[in-house]
Amino acid sequence: MPAELPEDLVQVDPDWIWETDADQRFVFLSPQAERFLGRGVEALIGRARSAIATNGEDAGFWTPYRDALAERRAFTDFLYPYHHPDGRTRWFRISGEPVYSEDGAFRGHRGIGTDVSTEGRARAALAGALADLRSSNAQLLEQNRRFDAALGNMTQGLCLFDDAARLVVYNQRYCEIFGIAPETLRLGMSQREICEGLVARGCYQRGTSVDALCEGTRLALLAPEPVPSHRELADGRVLAVCYRTIEGGGWVSTFEDITERRRNEARIAHMARHDGLTDLPNRAALREHGLDMLGQGRGDDPKKARLALLCLDLDRFKAVNDTHGHGGGDTLLRAVAQRLCDNVRVGDLVARLGGDEFAVLHRVGDEAGAMALAQRLIATVSAPYLIDGCAVEIGMSVGVAMADEAADDIDRLLKSADMALYHAKNAGRGQACLFEAAMDETAQARRVLERELAEALSQGSFELHYQPLVDLGSDRVTGLEALVRWRHPELGLVSPATFIPVAEETGLIVGLGAWVLNQACRDAAAWPADVKVAVNVSAVQLRHRTFAQVVLLALAASGLRPERLELEITESVLLDDTEANLETLHLLRRAGIRISMDDFGTGYSSLSYLRRFPFDKIKIDRSFVKDAGQATEAGAIIRALVGLGGSLGITTVVEGVETEAQLAAVRAEGCQEMQGFLFSPPRPIGEIRQMLAERDRTTKAA
Repeated sequence: MPAELPEDLVQVDPDWIWETDADQRFVFLSPQAERFLGRGVEALIGRARSAIATNGEDAGFWTPYRDALAERRAFTDFLYPYHHPDGRTRWFRISGEPVYSEDGAFRGHRGIGTDVSTEGRARAALAGALADLRSSNAQLLEQNRRFDAALGNMTQGLCLFDDAARLVVYNQRYCEIFGIAPETLRLGMSQREICEGLVARGCYQRGTSVDALCEGTRLALLAPEPVPSHRELADGRVLAVCYRTIEGGGWVSTFEDITERRRNEARIAHMARHDGLTDLPNRAALREHGLDMLGQGRGDDPKKARLALLCLDLDRFKAVNDTHGHGGGDTLLRAVAQRLCDNVRVGDLVARLGGDEFAVLHRVGDEAGAMALAQRLIATVSAPYLIDGCAVEIGMSVGVAMADEAADDIDRLLKSADMALYHAKNAGRGQACLFEAAMDETAQARRVLERELAEALSQGSFELHYQPLVDLGSDRVTGLEALVRWRHPELGLVSPATFIPVAEETGLIVGLGAWVLNQACRDAAAWPADVKVAVNVSAVQLRHRTFAQVVLLALAASGLRPERLELEITESVLLDDTEANLETLHLLRRAGIRISMDDFGTGYSSLSYLRRFPFDKIKIDRSFVKDAGQATEAGAIIRALVGLGGSLGITTVVEGVETEAQLAAVRAEGCQEMQGFLFSPPRPIGEIRQMLAERDRTTKAA
């Protein structure tokens, strides 16, 4: 029997009294408990209250009770559901306080219990309803918060109208787009009222009417699919407006500022049709504009009766690029573009086709007018420029093509002008050339030549002939120059002057040159050890990244000693990528290969290259030998060149000796070697072997 209950608990009319130990297990229940709990008191002693409660301790209302027990403090009116043996749930309310022994040790809790099932069920139902309401309100508040956040963070302006065209919802972005204060709008106002306010404030372009805006909305809502319509504002901005109907009537309008997108699209479209450096129309724009000009009527002005297309190519531009760098080259190209634009008529088109190539579309009366424009542009472009504080001069070649009355193909016109440009450049540059039908025939013949040349290289249709180099002191053959010949199945032996330029322009010279080097080294390996072989090298070969490797592999494969190979180059080789070419030549010379400059004396910078590279030999051009026996000036030049070579320790060779008088003249001037038809023309390898054998027999006999 527990001690007497406290005064505050006695005042309550309890149904039973209870006491639990420190582990919260029943140690006492008054006899009345059996009537309410439906279980014998003995069966409940030693069990915890939570063990006989409905749902155990999972229910949330157990939390304050557990806290009170754990903290050993009093509690009142704890309401919990009890699982009665009759299958029904009853509600009990208990109150209690902690119990301590005389020595202050905690013994447990003691208190009273009351059956409040009717009240408990009502309170539980009310609590559940309140909880559901709070949950619904919380969900609604969260949805509203998210809705407001979505509206506030939209990049588009939005208005929602009901089926009577009254404003239901709008966002801040809508107000920002039109530059109006949010209080300007009010829920329930009609779409027409909104449009009237926007027009009155001058938001739309002048002339925009309210009726037009409302009618545009009506028609957009009738469309089967929402299609954005564009609205231009007074400040130049462009809006994409889209209308979508909603279920139950009404619609949503969205407003997107696409001004920057429009600008970007226009910028991209411009870049696709214009050159990035000069901002001139590019080839694609030239083609489009040319088709338009071809389709336009000529009108009554005889000075604009025909369309002319001028293809322009700058001369000596690469030298400027090499000297002043790409920045200087770009500055020059922009200056050229400006001069061209300043010297054509309104309605003409100046385009940049790429690199240093330009084009002009121009209406003229006849060919003479087109050629006059070409000459004027050449003179204009050829005037000096100031680049990096230095005066720079370039030239320009022009090809002109005229559209005939039935012409409707701008590509054919471009092709014709390009052919004329090719002829202008071959004529010596700085020239203007008018397209003629014969040029097309020449171009077709050239294409045939290119194809047959490639086939000849793959089929091995080339052979080498050799022209002797004679030592003037001993009159002995000391070297042979390898000269390539093309044995055509129909044309016979084709002159190198015909196919070498084509091979250089098409790049076939790289493969052809490699074959010549390998074959010449193999042939020379079988000659007497004192006989050298000379091989001509083009600028295209030398600037190829594998050239040095090709030369060294040819020597290794043939077994020819490096000092028996001479590479002959011309000044044009050094003019092209000078530093890179000189580096390659130095590499080969260090390997023991001899380097010779061909056609010496014809270039303006030949002497400067003697200072920059230690040549082993110079070949005096045949133009100085032609009149050596007659003209004093020619002899003086040869004498000067021979003297120069002697002072630098360089062997001098005179080529093109064809007469005894010429031979006597060059002997008199002190030349060391000669080459020419007087001694021998180029001969096939079989005749060369016989000639060398005869040379050796003669030497032994002597």
